[in-house]
Order: sequence, then C-alpha cells, then structure tokens
Amino acid sequence: MNTLEILVRDLPSPQSARRFFEQFAERNPSKLSRLQKNEGLFSDILTLASYSPLLAATLIQNPEYVSWLGRKRSDSSVRNKEELLESLARFSLTNSQLEPNVLFARFRRRELLRIFLGDIRRLGTIAEITEEISNLADAILENALRLARQEMDNRYGAPFEIDDKGRQRPSDIAVVSLGKLGSKELNYSSDIDLLFIYSAEGSTTGTGSRGTVTNREYFVKLAETVTQLVGRQSGEGAAYRVDMRLRPHGRVGALALSLTETVRYYLKDARNWEQQVLIRSRASAGSAVIFKRFFAKIEDTVFKPGREAGEALRGVYRSKEKIDKEHRTETLFDVKLGRGGIREIEFIAQALQLAHGGTDHWLRVPHTLISISRLADRHYLTEAELSGLSNAYDFLRRLEHILQMEHGLQTHSLPTDAEKLELIAAKMRCGSVEAFQTAVAAHTNYVHETFGRVFGEDADVADRERKITHMRDEDRPAADETSKSAAARHVEAQIIASIGKLGHSPELTKRQMAVLRQVSGVSPKFAGMIASMPRLAAELKVPDKSFTERDYHAAFASEVDMESGRSAILSSMRITWSRLLLEIGVADIYEAVPIAEIRRMQTKLAEASIDTAMRAAVSDIARRHDHLPLEPAVLALGKLGSGTLDYDSDLDLIIAYDDDTPAEVYSRVVEQFVTLLSGMTREGNLYRVDLRLRPHGKNGPNVTTRAALAEYVERSASVWELLAYVQMRAVGGGKEAAEIESAVREAIGRRTAREDAAYVKSESRAMRLRLEETHGHLPGGREVNIKFGSGGLLDVYFAVRYLQLTAGEAIDGEVRSTSAKLKAFRAAGLLSPDDFASLHAGHGFLSTLDHNIRLILGRSSRFPRANHAALESIAKRMHLDSVEELHQQLALHRIEIRAAFDNVLDN
Repeated sequence: MNTLEILVRDLPSPQSARRFFEQFAERNPSKLSRLQKNEGLFSDILTLASYSPLLAATLIQNPEYVSWLGRKRSDSSVRNKEELLESLARFSLTNSQLEPNVLFARFRRRELLRIFLGDIRRLGTIAEITEEISNLADAILENALRLARQEMDNRYGAPFEIDDKGRQRPSDIAVVSLGKLGSKELNYSSDIDLLFIYSAEGSTTGTGSRGTVTNREYFVKLAETVTQLVGRQSGEGAAYRVDMRLRPHGRVGALALSLTETVRYYLKDARNWEQQVLIRSRASAGSAVIFKRFFAKIEDTVFKPGREAGEALRGVYRSKEKIDKEHRTETLFDVKLGRGGIREIEFIAQALQLAHGGTDHWLRVPHTLISISRLADRHYLTEAELSGLSNAYDFLRRLEHILQMEHGLQTHSLPTDAEKLELIAAKMRCGSVEAFQTAVAAHTNYVHETFGRVFGEDADVADRERKITHMRDEDRPAADETSKSAAARHVEAQIIASIGKLGHSPELTKRQMAVLRQVSGVSPKFAGMIASMPRLAAELKVPDKSFTERDYHAAFASEVDMESGRSAILSSMRITWSRLLLEIGVADIYEAVPIAEIRRMQTKLAEASIDTAMRAAVSDIARRHDHLPLEPAVLALGKLGSGTLDYDSDLDLIIAYDDDTPAEVYSRVVEQFVTLLSGMTREGNLYRVDLRLRPHGKNGPNVTTRAALAEYVERSASVWELLAYVQMRAVGGGKEAAEIESAVREAIGRRTAREDAAYVKSESRAMRLRLEETHGHLPGGREVNIKFGSGGLLDVYFAVRYLQLTAGEAIDGEVRSTSAKLKAFRAAGLLSPDDFASLHAGHGFLSTLDHNIRLILGRSSRFPRANHAALESIAKRMHLDSVEELHQQLALHRIEIRAAFDNVLDN
C-alpha cells in the first residue's frame, strides 16, 4: 500500500483526499513532490481536504499556502489580534497588487487553514478556537478601519470636536461588535453584527481634496467604507457578511452615530431585545475608550438593578418564542435555533444574567461558557446543569463548525441524506450514524430540559423564577442530585448507544455495568473514551487488591505487527494504548493504587509507546532508504523526564543521534515517530508531542547530533532552557541515549560553573514571574491557576530546578521526582526546615489536586471553583472533610509555597 493510501485510509472522506491529491498533482507537480517528503505536513493537508472541500480548493488555487502551513502547523497557541495584524501586514506586502477586499478575503481563508486544522486535531478547546476566529475578524476590521480612515482623511481632512473646556481635539470612532463576535465566540461562517459610535459632533479640517464636512458625514462615510472593504463580494467571496440591522433604528438608522446619540437611544428608545443584545458587545476595532464610556452609561439599563427576576425571564422567553415561530416550518434539525440547540444555551445564560446581573456585577460577562460557569457559582444553575450545558455547547459548536467548513456556507441544518450523515458522524468521531444521532439527541434533550427548568415548561416564568430564587440552601443538594443523576444517565446512555453500534454488540454483565457507572460518575474523561471505543467496555472489571501493572513493552509487542503497514500500526497502537490506559484509570477511580504509582505506570506506558513508535518509524524508513539509521536517542523533559507523567500530559522530547547517517534520514524518522504518537485516527491519538525545547526551538531542525546538542547547552542555551534541561532523562535509544544524556549533563555543569550565580538566580526568578504574568491570571480575578498562578506548582518546580542547576552535586543522578529532590536538598542543607516543609507539603497537595482535576475534568490548570460537584468529588478523593476545607488548604499552601519560593530565589 502506498503512502497516500496509508494516510487517507482512516480519514472521514478518503475519496475527497484522493481527489485533492489528483488535482494538486496535476496543477502543482513540483510542490507535490516536496510535500510528500514531509509526511507530517502531507497528512495534515490530506486531513484538511477530507474535512473541507472549501479548504482543499483553497490549497489547489494557492499552493504557496502549503509551505506556509508547514511553518505554522506546530504552533497551537491562540494568536491575538496584534499578532494577526502583523501577519496581515506581511501578507499585504507580498500581495500589494490586490484590492483590499480581495486581500482580506484571501488572508482570512489562509488563516482558517491553520485554525481549522487545530480544530480538527482538537489542539484547542472550543473557547480557544472561537476566540481565535474572533481575533482574526478583529484584525481585519482594524486594518479596514485604518485604510478607510486614511481614505477619508485624504478627502476631507481629519475630524475634530470641541471638548468641555472649549479646546479642539481629534475625534475618534469605535467599531462595536455584537452577538458572537461581541462575546469572542465567532464561528467560521458567522455574520458580524456591528455598531459604529464616534466620539462627538464637529467637523473636519478640510485639508483633503473635497473640503470640510461634518463629523456625522465623515464617520457615516467611514462606516460605509469599512463595511464595503470587509463585506464586498468578489470572485474570492467576501471576508465577512456585515450585518448592520442591530444598529439604533435598524435599517433606517444612520450607519454611525455619536456617543451622545447612541446612549440616548439605548436609554430611552431601545426595546428589551435590543438591550439584551448588548450583553455580548465590545470594541473590536478603533477606540476601546469610546466603547467603555458608552457601556458605562447604559450598563445599568441592560442589567437593571431593580428589575424583577421574573420580568427578565419573561422578556427573554418572548424573544425565543418569536424565533421559534419564524423557524417553525423548518423540516431539518437546526443546530443553532432548533429545540435544545445553541440558542437555547445562550438564552439560558442571558436570561439569568439579566435576572440577577442588576445586583451582581460579577455575572455581567459576554462569553456564554464563562457566564454559565459564574451562574453555577452563584447557584442559579446546578453543577450538573453547568456540566451538561458546557458539554452540549462544545458538541454543538463543533458540529456547527463541521457543517460550515464543508463549503464555507452559513448553515446550521443537519442533512437527511444517509451518506452525508455518515460523513458528518465520522467527522464528529462517532462510530456510526446511530451513535451520532444518539449523541445529538442526548445533548439537545438535556439542553431543552434545562431550558424548561429555567423558564418553566408551561411558560409560567414568574412562578418558576420565584422557585429558583427562593430555593433554600438545604434544598439545593436534592435538586443538584436529581440533575447529577440525569447527567449520569445521559453519559451512560451515550456509552450504551455506542456499544450498540458494534456488529457483535457485547452484553455487559452486572459487574461491568457497575464499573461503567462508577467510571461515568467519577471521570467523564474515561467515560468519553469508552463511548468512542465501545469495545473497551467489555474489558471493564473491578481492580482487586493485588492489582499489578502490565508489562507494557510486551503488550505492545504482542499487539502491534511491525510488518503490517503504517495505518495498521497506528490503529493497533491506539487500541492497545487505550486499553492499557483505561486499566490504569479504573484502578485510579477505585483508588486501588496510590497516585504516585498511577503516575509511574503512566510513565512506563509512555516509554513503551515511545519505544514502539520509534522502532516502527526506523523500520519504515530503513525499508525505503539506502541508509539504515540506528534508533536515535529520545530524551525526555518535563513530567516524563521526572518520571511523573499524568493524564493528558504532553511529551516534551528532544531527539538526538550519534552516527554518520545523513541528518535528513533521521529527520524523516522523527516525522514518522511524531505522527505515530500524535497523529489522529478514528481511535484517537496517544500523546501531544512537543519538540519545541530542542536547540533553537521551533526554528531548529527536529533532530540534532550529540555534539551539537552539548555545544548548544554549553554555549547558547538561555537560563530558562537550562532549567528545563536539568530534567533530561533518556527514555529511548539504548546505550547511546544514556551517553548523550550524560554529555548534556556535563555540558550543563560546565556552563553553570561559568555563569554568575546572581545572574542565574535573577533570570530564574524573572522567567517564573513572566510565566505568572502571561498565564497565571484568569478571567474574573477570583479564579485560581494552580500551575501558573502565585504559589502554584511552577513556584515549586522553579525553586527545585534552580537548586538542581546550581547545586546538582547534592543529588544522585537517579533522583527524579520533585519530592525526592526536595528531600535531597534538605539533607544537603540547601533548604531550611520551614522552606522544605512548605515546598514539600505544598507540592504534595497541589500535585494531588492537579491529578484529580485531570482524572475528573481533563487537563486543566484552573481550579474548578464554580463546579461544586467536581470539587466535592476531589475533596473526597483527597480525604478532606469538605469543599470548604479544600479551599482553605489550597489558599494556605499557595501562601506558604510563594514565601518559600521567595526565600530560595530572593533578589
């Protein structure tokens, strides 16, 4: 089987990928040849073609985007507006012959290649994906505004106004976004709803070619120009469809109004639904100050402090009824507006915000997921409702994305054609149409039931609101327990439906059903794994007291046939790995094995996976090339380096070699290796592989020689890189790997000996605080990031690694875990008794908390303050008496950890 067939075999639409290959080969044969040499990129391009004919056509028409994507595909971070503006500026320089509206459309389409690839690969949450799509729209709007402003100034001169003291000053404008763009939840084919608000009346200087005009005329023409630049259709389509109907007075209103006029409208004339729209509003371009002044003046009209809760709910309910009437004739299910769809989730959030945001400013947030989290924190939604609505929102938004990226159309309707449904089911990672329809039904039913609980089944909203508002605290657990039971049944139904899709449908025993319920009740993460791979359910069993880990190397060796071809190897590795990880997870759920052992078993499983993937990659390359490469060294950093890998941890790796084989051969080995570990198939993937800590980072080659690695460490690496490299451990590659690890350690020693001790300390502290500043502050101010925040795990890690870097002789080379290193440093007198106690106890608490968050909720460094049900489960698993004690212990440990960190890394 050739490489193409291997790569397309597991895609949702292999025929679409093959068709793209044929068309691309016909039009761009030279570029195809280069593409095929980069198997990881080749796989990504074929995946995009399988998921989106629209993007396949984009790549065929613009083959230069392939090499661009090759440079950007490994970067999974969310790009902000400023970064995208810089990219747009560079794109403009190389496409200066294009009309601006065409340029914007092309730039957007190019960036969607990168964003949608990350979406398909599940490299970001739905909130991160929609935020980046929104940032892209902001960047294009900002650029369009700058171009339009230049054009208007050339015609009429700059606009000015008179301030309160009679002085002349420049006028400005805010481009205000509403709806999904306003809440940074834009999807791939959303309209963008805009308002244009300028600062004040006045007139232009008249220094342009057409003389003086009033500010109103200037800014109206400016708004018209911006909407044309962004929304004008051409052969390339438009960047966005711009909808101005939500502006004051709708279609008959001016395209731009002054701040004073706009405030007057929303205070005196706007209808309730128009005020509701402003819940999701912000400045996407232009002056953020103007928007802040506007919103400060009308905020209490939107969130009326004295409003009766029932009145707010009735108003939102009436808006929903109007939408239902308009779409009552629809015969297809509408993911957005249908029963239990996205709009019902949004209206649940907005109704409760309007009902209670008048007296509680913390509830006044535009983002749907943040708002329902805060509403749950205030007990206006139960914890089970928070979980159910969040899961449904994620599922339905991803489904909406799949539908829209088929052809780039603004569609929300599911097709009825069986073949099309089967394709959508595959793209949504459901094993069959039946499993997909079951999932859709389960999510939408749950949303609609919650909608009914909030608004009342018979629209007796006021009565229902009184029941919610005046629910006694002692009544809440019963309501929460009812919802939790419903959520558990919902998860269980999904799993049973997935099991039912199998041709040989296994009958589960009562004991297996009991384990299934236990897994579903404790860990949605593992419940989701079983739902996506229902054959795993037949292997569920209660771990006994004599539970011992498997020989993971032997398990892979018996299940993975190295001669079966890459596609078969990919599939068998994922099935085997999932079975082994589930076995570890169930032992963890039943608390049959200590957490330290759970991490150690996950580390051993990862090492066996790495060994299997590397042997397969070397074997495949050896068959296709004259040069027979040896197995390169795999050097682990981070959690894998310390031997404490946990659920959903990345594999931070450096790959090196020490022979005369050409570097390009080893580079192909590494590409194959990474694809085997992180490439997506129907069975999922194993790990996210991160090679960014290699010499020169993402700009360096993916594999390096022993000599080059040691030289980089000794001569060029920054202090923060050295702090990472002290964790290095050989996890693959035999004797050569151990020798390379030793060479790097010696280079670290020589380098550290030359560095000024005060400089190493100050750089270590500065890097830690930079990470806290960039990643440690969460929205709302009350949230806690247990990794990046003050007193978080990184305080402990940086203190330990600094000591290891400057006093590594105090510990044996085989001492790997943070706990063991802390004990060694205390024994060597490098830590005071108090600092040791604070760091050791704090690390034990936070790492246990981190582990349980990963088990129950999935990978997250955010303390789930609003998810009371999850916190109760975590507190119980940590043998604490209550959630309150969990909060208290967390606060205490963070304070003590930060004090010890300051003592170790003081200035």
